[in-house]
Amino acid sequence: MASATDTGRRPSSLRALWRSTIGKKTVMAVSGGILLIYLIVHMLGNLKIFAGSTSFNDYAEWLRVFGEPALGEGWLLWVVRVVLLAAVIAHIVAAWQLSRLDIRARPVKYDHGRRRATYATRTMRWGGVIIALFVVWHILDLTTGHVNPLGEEGRPYENVVATFSTWYGNTIYIVAMLALGLHIQHGFWSAAQTLGVNHPRRDRALKATSTGLAVVLTVGFVSVPIAVMTGIVS
Repeated sequence: MASATDTGRRPSSLRALWRSTIGKKTVMAVSGGILLIYLIVHMLGNLKIFAGSTSFNDYAEWLRVFGEPALGEGWLLWVVRVVLLAAVIAHIVAAWQLSRLDIRARPVKYDHGRRRATYATRTMRWGGVIIALFVVWHILDLTTGHVNPLGEEGRPYENVVATFSTWYGNTIYIVAMLALGLHIQHGFWSAAQTLGVNHPRRDRALKATSTGLAVVLTVGFVSVPIAVMTGIVS
């Protein structure tokens, strides 16, 4: 029979799962799924800008007062922010640790030099960095207004128009959305494999779904700056 000391030294099942490669991939898949759901909802909200300033600003106000009087003003937004922050941290940490494990698993060079990472892997890595930097800029732009000197406090429609009335605002946003599309395309397929959803009979449908999600989200998000640039939204 194991002693209490031996038992105490054994890692918990959750810790053991986290230390394993499959555990880290599962964390990435689940946290990625949470972020994907948010992106879909966020895109649909963004598209309300085509209904005009009143509709878009009313929607933004509704997000702040949702749940009142049971919830205080802005509580929903803070709950969403906390969940998203936890998902982002878990996603980044798991990705970084998986990358380190991959490097350690191949410490020596092959005859033809170090094996190059696949195109998808390289895309996920630099795409993740671009997206992370964009999130910081996006918050400073449309949430705090620090990098949006033409914006107006409490007027989200006007702030969006102000951002996409500049060449750099459009460039940053469109590049980030293209990176996001590639990230989603590969990430959705990888998550399906990790969670065991994939099957030879379903692979074609899953690949089509991952591509479809990437295209729809990319087009949906990019349509807003394009609409401002072309004067459709002004």
